[in-house]
Formats: sequence, C-alpha cells, structure tokens
Amino acid sequence: MSNAGLITGRGESLLVDTLYDLRLTRVMLDALAPVTATAPISTVVNTHGNGDHWFGNQLVAHAEIVAARGSVADMRLVGPAEMRALTGADSPTGRFARRIFGRFDHSGIDPVLPSRVFDGETVLDVGGTEVRLLDVGPAHSAGDTIVHVPRAGTVYTGDIVFARATPIVWHGPFARWLAACDLLLGLDADIVVPGHGPVTSRRAVREVRDYLEFVHEQATARFTAGMPVMDAARDIRLGRFADLDESERLAVNVHTVYRELDPALPPLDGPGLFGCMAELCTGA
Repeated sequence: MSNAGLITGRGESLLVDTLYDLRLTRVMLDALAPVTATAPISTVVNTHGNGDHWFGNQLVAHAEIVAARGSVADMRLVGPAEMRALTGADSPTGRFARRIFGRFDHSGIDPVLPSRVFDGETVLDVGGTEVRLLDVGPAHSAGDTIVHVPRAGTVYTGDIVFARATPIVWHGPFARWLAACDLLLGLDADIVVPGHGPVTSRRAVREVRDYLEFVHEQATARFTAGMPVMDAARDIRLGRFADLDESERLAVNVHTVYRELDPALPPLDGPGLFGCMAELCTGA
C-alpha cells in the first residue's frame, strides 16, 4: 500500500498523490470529504510516476495536477495497461507480480496525466499555506518530488523514503538518492510521511540512506570481482537490513549498481526487473 496526504489552506486543499486503483482512491476521497467540503481539492501533486501514486488521478481530474518532468515520462512508459499485462502473464514473473499486486484492480482506469510540469523546484500557495515542491530525482524513479510544508514541519517524501520496507532503485543513480536523503535530513521537518509505511521521523531517512550505501558498497565489490549480477544479489548478506519487507528488491538494486559501473550493460524493462526479483525470491 502507498501513502497519500492532504494539505489544507483557506478554502482549498492540495492532495499529495492518489492511490493504486479507483476503489482505494474513492475510499480515501470519501474519508477526506468532511475536510474537503469546505476546502476542496484544487491541486494534486504526483510525487513520481509509479502507478501506486497516480492511477487514481481520474477521480480528481477537475484539479490542477502537478508533477516533475521525469515523473511524467515514467507515467507515459508504464500505465494501467502495462500493469495488467505484467500481472496477467502466465510465467514465474507474472505469478510473482500477481502475488504483489493481486489485491489491486487496474481495470477501468483512465490514465490522467499531470496538466502542469515543473523542473527543479517550485513553490505553491494553497489558501495561504506555503508548499514547496523539490524534484530530487532521478533516484528511485526518473523524477522524484518531495513536498515540504514548512509551517507544519512536515515533508511528504514519495518513495525516497520507505519506512520498514526495502527501498527499490528503479532508476538511480544511487548518488542522487543519497543526496535526496541528505536534503531531507537538513529540512526543518520533524514529521516524515514516507511513500510507504507508517508516518515516521528523520530516523527512517537515515535508515534508507544506510541501506543504499551498504548495497552500493557490496554490489561494487562483487562487480569488481567479476561476479555476474544475479550471483552477486544471491551472495550479498543483508545483515541488519534482512528483516525489511520485500528484501528481494535487492536484485533490482544490484542491477542498478552494475549499470552505473558499466553503462554498456543493457537495461532491463519492467518485466525483466520483476523477473530478477522473482528469481531471487524463489531461489530459482
């Protein structure tokens, strides 16, 4: 499950992300109705282009939808149709994807892309409440936006922070994600709303940073030793990170490190990356 959030001002609100299908997004919007009745949603910010943060956009299509340029590029590559194809495949990869995504219904979704694109940083005024948008990607994805509300001491991190779960580096480079963590740690924000997991604090940011540094070091050592990428993923012992949910994401993370170190390595598409996770998860 992914997180979304509502930021209210005088007479209007900003919604940070929608959810992975229409049912979940409707449930969320209904729950927010006591607030949005007097402060309607005028703006939506999609923190990045993974479907669990924007597939519900059609239910708030009346609002201005804002995203970073890289996020829109990702949205154009992988929409509901691609997710249906992935989860419908009769293969180990398809079965693995269904295990993860089977609870969601990707039918009936009309992909509604952002109507406003920004680069770098922009500041919004939501009924007198200042909201800062900072594109810190490419990192987790091609574009990753953090949403900072200085007055509330709160930051919505998108998938730059996974609380109690394994981060996944779809895009990289790792250095950009580490820099994003440093930026988060330097903000005046004691409340951290991650892309996944419970509302947390700076401690979760440091844990993500530590994991990324560890994986990059471990994968680099194995790359230097000439170990194939999946052998490296199987060989790494996660130690204190072993209890994080969905540890099989390590396969994608190691692949991303290898591509950084050898840009001539061919990139894998979504099904290819899910296949790597399935292989690591099943031990095949």
